[in-house]
Amino acid sequence: MKKIILLFICFLYFNSFAQTIGLQSFASGFSSPVEIIHPPNDARLFIVQKGGLIRIVNPNGTTNATPFLTVTGLSNGGEQGLLGLAFHPNYATNGLFFINYTNTAGDTVIARYSVSSNPDIANATGTILMTIDQPYSNHNGGTLRFGPDGYLYIGMGDGGSGDDPQGFAQNMTIDPSFPSRIFLGKMLRIDVDSGTLYGIPPTNPYIGQAGKEEIWAIGLRNPWKFSFNRLNGDLWIADVGQNEIEEINKVAAPLPNTGLNFGWRCYEGNAAYITSGCAPSNTMTFPISQYTHASGRCSITGGFFYTGTTYPDLQNKYVFADYCTGEVGYVNDSNEVVWSFDSSNVITTFGEGLNGELYVFNGGSLFRVIDTSLNTSSYDKMSISIYPNPAKSILNIKNNSTSFLNKIRIHDVTGKTIIKRDINNSQISSIEVSEIAAGIYIISAEDNLGNVVKTKFIKE
Repeated sequence: MKKIILLFICFLYFNSFAQTIGLQSFASGFSSPVEIIHPPNDARLFIVQKGGLIRIVNPNGTTNATPFLTVTGLSNGGEQGLLGLAFHPNYATNGLFFINYTNTAGDTVIARYSVSSNPDIANATGTILMTIDQPYSNHNGGTLRFGPDGYLYIGMGDGGSGDDPQGFAQNMTIDPSFPSRIFLGKMLRIDVDSGTLYGIPPTNPYIGQAGKEEIWAIGLRNPWKFSFNRLNGDLWIADVGQNEIEEINKVAAPLPNTGLNFGWRCYEGNAAYITSGCAPSNTMTFPISQYTHASGRCSITGGFFYTGTTYPDLQNKYVFADYCTGEVGYVNDSNEVVWSFDSSNVITTFGEGLNGELYVFNGGSLFRVIDTSLNTSSYDKMSISIYPNPAKSILNIKNNSTSFLNKIRIHDVTGKTIIKRDINNSQISSIEVSEIAAGIYIISAEDNLGNVVKTKFIKE
């Protein structure tokens, strides 16, 4: 049963949950949004709509009137349509990006596109890299992500229906009539920088086995959403359950090359399901956390491990949602699921901004994920703007509150202080950063009232 929602200004709260997670309105007017992503070192958010549009939301919350890309030739009913987008790690120089969609035959297509001379408009035609035959209309997966190894990961559902009737997720025997169905229920990994269309990473576990070489892991039901921790490379996979259990899998970096088996349909979460003919359980990778279909929950929408700095209480937490109830929860550092917020609509996708802050689609509106427990803290009393970001030589730090900056500290990701500046009653400060190494850094700024705020910047 859905819970009662309180609407207060631009924030949403659930009145009996622990008020840790909340949503802050950012942009609206979207139809069937399924993905939020940004290019490397780019603060714009690219919104994928299932009907075939990719739209751009600017850092100030405005949405470009002209779509970045319009994809035609889709089958977009139910779970089908334009489902995934990933920008090449070198997008700033090569302009390449990749999409995942279902064509009019209902099959999965992975295609490569490029940006035009206008950074807000893509070239209209692309190149198909692979087409994967789908026997049913559901469990298409959809997410694409580049991993820390530079390879493109593709999450494939088990082909649909219920209970994986053909056993695709565990099957490793190629059907000559439908050879591409070997990829169903798998996580694929390809090298988009080699080969005619793509190459096979030499460390893939089934290298040398023709028709299977793209497979990196097996035993997935519908990994609708997965993500990488942008700081350490850990992989988080939210796999949608069948009858009773939704599961969250974590694969710690460096990612193994040994052919993981996540267990479906032999297991649903940690529980035995259809075990006939299955490999021993000790050969399988079980979820780090899971939850049941109690209280109307039924389908996980995977999110991200929070790596931002604005909300310390969200750090060391993997944030996700249940599609059916609209509840947002997190996995804490004890691998326990904690439900923290109940939204007023379905949660279709999460996204991560340039600095690690999280976004979510609640229905057709885009929201920032915030920590409501900080609504009376220094985070409301003080905010800073940094520019340019990324920076090459000079970094400008502007205090947007009425108080004055007193101290600025720049730390690397290990916490080591790289730069110290003591400032007397200044609203803006410029810091020379040309001598520090390229990478991600954390800025800590303190004003004359003792308020402290942190954010990240990238040194080119």
